[in-house]
Amino acid sequence: MRIRTGAARHALTASAAATALAAGLLLATADPGGAAAPRTTAAPNTVPAPRTADSVPGAVKTVSSDWTIPWGLSWLPDGSALIAERDSFKVFTLSQSGAKKQVGKVPEAVTTDGEGGLMGAAVSPNWKNDHYVFFMHTAAEGNRVARMTFDGTKLSDYKVLVKGIKKNRFHNGGRLKFGPDGYLYATAGDARTADLAQDKSSLNGKILRMTTDGKPAPGNPFGTLVYSYGHRNPQGLTWDPQGRLWEAELGDATFDELNLIEPGKNYGWPKCEGQCSTSGMTNPKRQWKVGEASPSGVTYADGALYMAALKGQRLWRIPVDGADAGTPKAYYTKNYGRLRTVETVPGKNALWLSTTNADLAGRQPAGSDKVFQIDLK
Repeated sequence: MRIRTGAARHALTASAAATALAAGLLLATADPGGAAAPRTTAAPNTVPAPRTADSVPGAVKTVSSDWTIPWGLSWLPDGSALIAERDSFKVFTLSQSGAKKQVGKVPEAVTTDGEGGLMGAAVSPNWKNDHYVFFMHTAAEGNRVARMTFDGTKLSDYKVLVKGIKKNRFHNGGRLKFGPDGYLYATAGDARTADLAQDKSSLNGKILRMTTDGKPAPGNPFGTLVYSYGHRNPQGLTWDPQGRLWEAELGDATFDELNLIEPGKNYGWPKCEGQCSTSGMTNPKRQWKVGEASPSGVTYADGALYMAALKGQRLWRIPVDGADAGTPKAYYTKNYGRLRTVETVPGKNALWLSTTNADLAGRQPAGSDKVFQIDLK
């Protein structure tokens, strides 16, 4: 099996899942179990299309330049964004008018000379009261989830919440987001040890769900942090208005995936890459050839999912109708390079989209990355 890295290649398997996360009432983890089995795959994007989304991407404008691998992005109550740079470990605020300010660094973060470093960032939904912000980063012993205090001016009070997530040069996952239930979700890659994705006692190859103290969230399917399992290198998380959890995942050599996540479900890796007929596996809702995607960020806006592609260097728009994902359409192909994170702008019918061209695969100089705004029309 040819191992394709997220930075050196960034392609994902298509392991999708159906989920109904009624807003405010999600639970679950993942059930990893199983040795490698023969894989069967299907042609990309074979799911019937539902209705067309209400809006489509339109004008693109540059909000901010001079970034070096911006990775995590989370919104503060004032409408500005908290943005983390992967390799510098620096954290900034960026206003919607483009004002950029460094507010600190995350301590104990290290790089892996690949895809590890300071990755996901998530602002507490109760930030006005607790002033908590959360980060997923690589440290000496592995990947961690940590909490810090942000008073609106600077970061302080670093606290480790979760350790024991194996790290590697590639396949670290790294996305952090709060769900509509108020719990914190984290994506953990398989750290290039594929069998960990099927091992329920491992945190790797999983989507994790936790409290703001790093404890397993109530209702998780196995009583641990694990919410779902069988993931290779998941990096995108978002919820639709009905509370369904959608996930984008980098595959190996055949297919990348868009999955609908349900607690306790097995999304197949390494037994399946993309759609397969293996018993017990949950198939992706959509899949792509790896050269067309290598998805990282994903967000929901106005009837569709928007998925940022690294190797594919394009923004995918996938209309959704309930648990069905329609025919994807690509925008801005090769216009802006490798696309890492996409998020819906609060209070606007618009998206923010960041590049990651200064990474190992992009090989552009430091400071070459940008944050764009895309108006939906």
